[in-house]
Amino acid sequence: MTVKDSNGNPLNEGDSVLVIKDLKVKGSSLTLKRGKTFKNIHLTDNEEEVECREGKSTIVLKTCFLKKA
Repeated sequence: MTVKDSNGNPLNEGDSVLVIKDLKVKGSSLTLKRGKTFKNIHLTDNEEEVECREGKSTIVLKTCFLKKA
């Protein structure tokens, strides 16, 4: 299984990614602004999703809104 970002670059466990669009987080008042960097991502069983840490919580982001940093 190969996980790719919005530009088609392969993502690996522990990479850093940038958010390319403002995103609202479901179930929270949190909004992720464009340009936010997430370090040390974790790959999931689904190739279209990755897990990231935001503060003390873990969120799942779709790879179509991310690009490799």
